[in-house]
Amino acid sequence: MGSLTPPVRLTFLGTGTSFGVPQIGCGCNVCRSTDPRDKRTRCGAVIETGAGTRLLIDTPPELRLQLVAAGIHHIDAVLYTHEHADHIHGIDDLRAFTMRRAVPLPLYGEEATLNTLRGRFPYIMDEALRPLPGTTRPEGTLIAIEPGVPFRVQDTEVLPIAVPHGRASVVGYRVGDLAYITDAKLLPDSARAALVGVRVLVLNALLRDPHPTHLSIAEAVAVAQEIGAERTYFTHLTHENAHAALAEELPAGIAPAYDGLVVTL
Repeated sequence: MGSLTPPVRLTFLGTGTSFGVPQIGCGCNVCRSTDPRDKRTRCGAVIETGAGTRLLIDTPPELRLQLVAAGIHHIDAVLYTHEHADHIHGIDDLRAFTMRRAVPLPLYGEEATLNTLRGRFPYIMDEALRPLPGTTRPEGTLIAIEPGVPFRVQDTEVLPIAVPHGRASVVGYRVGDLAYITDAKLLPDSARAALVGVRVLVLNALLRDPHPTHLSIAEAVAVAQEIGAERTYFTHLTHENAHAALAEELPAGIAPAYDGLVVTL
């Protein structure tokens, strides 16, 4: 996963916390902001390799709106980070892709995440529950992965990276010189080893105060500086921080991401 890896393009579909921004019922300055970068939908992203393989990270609730806004018309697989609602509950929007495919869409995730998908969406996952004639459902194949064990999607090698997130098991993903880590509380030694040489790093940075299951902004800055990527982008941001103000205060090489941001290596 060194400098000879094909170029990679990352599109941030959503960069907000599980509440999204603006938050329902909130009248704070950020929720009322006219800066489009302060409008944050739930976290998701698309990674595209130089050979054209497209990997969707998670299926957040606003997935249809995100994909339309980003002009994403096809994907080759879904990489799930974990089982929480803000990362999986847009799964039905995969119908728009699978109805045009000859084979089911590969859905990768840890076994715990796949079990949640089976239990929460039986109309998709249970082969005995076939759609009525003239109707559609997402057609996916669940594929279990293990942290630290690379797998391939067409031309692309993907490395899952385990990070702690309260009671949930979470995996981030490294593709070439890009790594996408969300919903982490810290980066264990195994994760740091997997990130050696990464050029672009995505990290969650939830709040200014410490949180039991997420990196705070200060903790994320410290982790980013320790990893030493050329560029680090913060995601999973709350309405506590206006984009422009946060961008001004972050150290060089670290910036808040925003919905629709495209990063190319």
